[in-house]
Amino acid sequence: MSAEALAKANSLLWQAPPAMTESQPDSVLRHRPFVLFWFARLSVTASYQMLIVAVSWQLYALTGDPFDLGLVGLIQFVPAMLLFLVVGQVTDRYDRRLLLIGCQLIEAIAAATLLIAVLTGAISRDLILATAFILGIARAFEVTVMQIIVPSLVPLPLVPRAVAASATANQSATIAGPALGGLLYTAGPSVVYGVCLALFAAAALLTAMIRIERMAPSREPLTLKAFFAGFAFIRRSPAIFGVISLDLFAVLLGGVTALLPVFARDVFAAGPWGLGLLRAAPAVGALTMALVLTRWPIERSAGKMMFAAVAGFGLSAVVFASTDVLAVALVALAVLGASDMVSVVIRMTLVQLGTPDEVRGRVTAVNGLFIGASNQLGEFRAGAMASLIGAVPAVLVGGIGTLAIALIWTKLFPALWRADSLEGEKT
Repeated sequence: MSAEALAKANSLLWQAPPAMTESQPDSVLRHRPFVLFWFARLSVTASYQMLIVAVSWQLYALTGDPFDLGLVGLIQFVPAMLLFLVVGQVTDRYDRRLLLIGCQLIEAIAAATLLIAVLTGAISRDLILATAFILGIARAFEVTVMQIIVPSLVPLPLVPRAVAASATANQSATIAGPALGGLLYTAGPSVVYGVCLALFAAAALLTAMIRIERMAPSREPLTLKAFFAGFAFIRRSPAIFGVISLDLFAVLLGGVTALLPVFARDVFAAGPWGLGLLRAAPAVGALTMALVLTRWPIERSAGKMMFAAVAGFGLSAVVFASTDVLAVALVALAVLGASDMVSVVIRMTLVQLGTPDEVRGRVTAVNGLFIGASNQLGEFRAGAMASLIGAVPAVLVGGIGTLAIALIWTKLFPALWRADSLEGEKT
């Protein structure tokens, strides 16, 4: 990529946008491709959450071994870790809509396999784990495609709102899916698998109905340079490198999810119901903020808002660790989730708008790997530190560390601090 093309791509991150004409729409709901995509994402994410709940419960009922529950998550993470370079290449070279349909059909086949196995009495530990691995492969491609396809569904000025609205669908399904899966499981695992099959098929049908103007896919030679083009672009783009690395270290240090069972039992003496409330609070905060950003998108000072969100994330963790009042803890976690959602929307929008389409898949795949690594390593960091100094000090130190990272990154990445508009044009 030429220096001129790179400069043009990066300029989207801080240029003041020109005025928008009155003929341009001001709502993502006026764009049928995005509406179809929104419902498809809602369906596929809810179905995936329901399926994971049912698989976990049934696997534990079969084996009674908690280690197997950890294997379900690990087996799904391994494909994402191993295939991220392949995912980036494929999503940059082939029709992304067809790739999305293919992933949803694979998920439907996985749900159908579990349904048939339950109905015929052939369900087993090995079958469940093998199905989880197949789901992990499909999700490795699907999650990346669902991010990079958004800019092609709406006009450029509406991309920030579309990103926030897409996150709304994801958060809504993440909250409702596990609860619905648990409720349906009371009628039997076959009911859950049957509903999941229907929802995956519905998502594939909705995606097939999307009509978008597609550019010719990239067909550059498959060289080592092409495989690592995502890393190379991020390294040459200070604002994008800054926003990805800032989010990476914020989640690595400030995450509290892994220690919520300890807080529920030992700090708040609340029992399982308290754990449920603590787990739900960040998602509620994130969903609320996603709805706010859909209606009132960030139009100015995006870089400064990113740093403020990360600082809010760290401060919320400090407040959470410092209180023994459950209500205060729930509010702190809700603010933590809301701050994280602001960070997610800004990061995703900057990455999508600041990256040329020909390498967007590879850059997004690298971004996804960083996110997955920060979540996994963050949970390990929290658990290991808690075993040494206790849960409360571990969260407190992590929150303070996040605040320090935000301050340091303002000096290391001044381009990110100066980033102004998330849009190429003014909404």
